[in-house]
Amino acid sequence: MTDLSRDEAVARVEDLVATVEDDRMPVPVREIWVFGDAVLGLDPVERLDVYLTKDILLGDDGDGVDPDDLALGVEGIGETVRADWAAEYPEHVRTNSNGYAAPEKCLAAHLVDDDEPVHLEVCNASFDDNVTQRLEGALARENYVNVLDPRGACLWVDGQRSEDAFQKLRDGEFVLPTLSGALEMLGADPDVAEEAAAAVERYRDQQEGATVRGDVV
Repeated sequence: MTDLSRDEAVARVEDLVATVEDDRMPVPVREIWVFGDAVLGLDPVERLDVYLTKDILLGDDGDGVDPDDLALGVEGIGETVRADWAAEYPEHVRTNSNGYAAPEKCLAAHLVDDDEPVHLEVCNASFDDNVTQRLEGALARENYVNVLDPRGACLWVDGQRSEDAFQKLRDGEFVLPTLSGALEMLGADPDVAEEAAAAVERYRDQQEGATVRGDVV
């Protein structure tokens, strides 16, 4: 799939939010943010970057479904992802390299088609908290590939849409600095901010189709 127009990008996020609202998810989702090109008002949008804040599953609320009855051959059903979700959407079950059910990959499979220019960031921490955590870690290690672009807009929290944020997204009304400028505002030295911004851009340029990255803070 090629680039998205800004209208297409906003419509795609609206569809994604509606899916989270209407469908059972593999884990509870608390927040949906959009960041990067779409928030900057670019047209077209080369990649649509979406951030999901999820809960860590602590004891499955799987509506009485026994994971052993699913015969999916995947560890972690009922532990890291809901058993009743796996029973309803077995085609979306995905695993990590150890063969264990991976919540972020399951969410991506449910929400995004493989050929879409969409990147999902999935974490148990809120967007603002994770931006800070990622930057602090990157500065400490001098490895900037995992820096999270802080220029984001919250579209949905605990079942409530922000219609104002959606309208600003449609109209391209968010006023935001350059990526290096945003990182400077968070405490990075100017030269480091430039280097980190370049690393983030290289990472994005290497992506094709739907991608997902998950972490736990």
